[in-house]
Amino acid sequence: MRRYLAELPRGYHGQFGPNVKALAVALYFAGNMSEPKLLDFFRQAGLHMSDGELSNLLIKDHAPFHAEKDAVYTAGLSSSAWQHTDHTGTRVNGQNQQCQIICNPLYTAYFTTEKKDRLSVLQALQNNRPLTFRFNAETHRLLETLKVPAWARERAATLSPERELRQPEVQAWLDEQLPTLGAQHRVRVLDAAAVAAYHAQVDFPVIRLLVCDDAPQFNWVTDELALCWIHEGRHYKKLEPVVAPHRTLLENFQDDFWAFYDELLKYREQPTPAERTRLDADFDRLFATVTGYEALDARIAKTRAKKHCLLLVLSHPEIPLHNNPAELGVRQRVRKGDVSFGPRRPDGVKAWDTFMTLVATAKKLEVSFYAYIQDRISGAYRLPKLADLITERAQRDPLDASWSSP
Repeated sequence: MRRYLAELPRGYHGQFGPNVKALAVALYFAGNMSEPKLLDFFRQAGLHMSDGELSNLLIKDHAPFHAEKDAVYTAGLSSSAWQHTDHTGTRVNGQNQQCQIICNPLYTAYFTTEKKDRLSVLQALQNNRPLTFRFNAETHRLLETLKVPAWARERAATLSPERELRQPEVQAWLDEQLPTLGAQHRVRVLDAAAVAAYHAQVDFPVIRLLVCDDAPQFNWVTDELALCWIHEGRHYKKLEPVVAPHRTLLENFQDDFWAFYDELLKYREQPTPAERTRLDADFDRLFATVTGYEALDARIAKTRAKKHCLLLVLSHPEIPLHNNPAELGVRQRVRKGDVSFGPRRPDGVKAWDTFMTLVATAKKLEVSFYAYIQDRISGAYRLPKLADLITERAQRDPLDASWSSP
């Protein structure tokens, strides 16, 4: 073990051999060990290391890995027209922030943002690049949909649709041109302009469909939203009928709900135009049910209103009916936070996002994370880039065939 760890009596950052660095990163991010436990492990193995030296091994001088994370994310977005997304709370230097998870069957990417609003979602979708804003035709359609006052929409129409604004510029314009606009409408103006700019940009992959829950910040970000059936089913589990007849009505409807879900699963395996028509009609019949149990009937009506987002699988059979992959990504971040609480500095945040992305992606691609890390840190570079593996597998087994089919 001592030979393997390249033991040094005293060390400083940069003196430890590649095996030590690779093992530290692998155990901390893939093995989910805390820094104190990891430090104890190295000391028990006979390696003298301070707290600061271990911290430096984990978060310093990882530019090549940050670059590979960027390449993984770009390849992942390019691999499919659809993606999963979810978010969870995360602690940064003791403060509450958010972690955005974006993934598909070939990769998982993590992004820490201060908030979980629509601008934060757009920031994560664009790899944390500075947001841009446009006031083009799409912006004005969204402003009308979001019920921004007509006088504010008229003022916004004076901006050139070709002009791309940075966030400080658009904030300054709002202060100058719309000083009396309420805070809520101001947010809507920013959201609409940021969504339009995201759709208009051509230098980064634009997602066409998100598989997600029905959190409002995901609305309008992509052309379409496919809602999670598992999440929708949880709403029915939250009902608490008091009388026995209501419990029976709820149980019977839940049986029908999951039976219809099973039919959709079968359709994904063998989609046909006839089945698509049948399932569309069956949805209408099932969610037109009136039971007399008021709370259940209200819940059924809410599901019925989401028909388009729940039945996108009929048009795109390859998309999942649930958002479990993103929720599993959330669980990994939560577990890491339970063990290590959270990063304290910006370079720590970046290291968490980068290495959790690489760990999750390597697992999906069936690549040994330790072997990958050791290969890179040692300078061997014998293992292929994860981004290249994503691209190769997406070409071999397309994830979004229905978008290209007639």
